[in-house]
Amino acid sequence: MAKIKLEREKCIGCGSCQALCPKYFELQEDGKSHVVGAVKQDVEELETEKIECAETVAEACPAQCIHIEK
Repeated sequence: MAKIKLEREKCIGCGSCQALCPKYFELQEDGKSHVVGAVKQDVEELETEKIECAETVAEACPAQCIHIEK
């Protein structure tokens, strides 16, 4: 089981996560990213069987606020 983590307070709202991986990321009304299926909080976490495109997003994020734990 892998875990996708998002530090929302560091998010700059560039939208690259949503563009690269809309399955797991979406921009919210406050302009910051949200992990689809996670509880909205300062550090969002989602456990998943397959991380698919989320690993690419973690590497591409200019704010480096997305992390993958395997």
